[in-house]
Amino acid sequence: MENPSILSHVSLGSNRFSEALAFYDRVLATLGIGRILDLSEHQAVAYGRIYPEFWIQAPFDGQPAQSANGVHIAFLAKDREQVHAFYEAALAAGGKDDGAPGPRPHYSEPYYGCFVRDLDGHKIEAMAWLEPDK
Repeated sequence: MENPSILSHVSLGSNRFSEALAFYDRVLATLGIGRILDLSEHQAVAYGRIYPEFWIQAPFDGQPAQSANGVHIAFLAKDREQVHAFYEAALAAGGKDDGAPGPRPHYSEPYYGCFVRDLDGHKIEAMAWLEPDK
């Protein structure tokens, strides 16, 4: 089976590694995503469904992690329910609201998503491509 993804992986640095892992364990589980590769002894953990596609790690250069203006990571959800579960889990785990779940017709009619900030201020999203109403 060919991997349909266009990216190998994305990495985010964290200043709060253990807390970030607890946050992402809880939030990504709502989308069926879990730890694929755990290198906690090196302060790096990869998440995915099959492949290690999303990494949380201590910054490689030893400097404090920073969130980037204009950058966000979007996780694919199956449906509205997963988008809402992601959003609620993120807020319950200490994330900050950056756009409640709902349609985003300016992206596309079937686009449904939410935005939150993680514990380090990184912008993350859960989004689903919904089937048109019949």
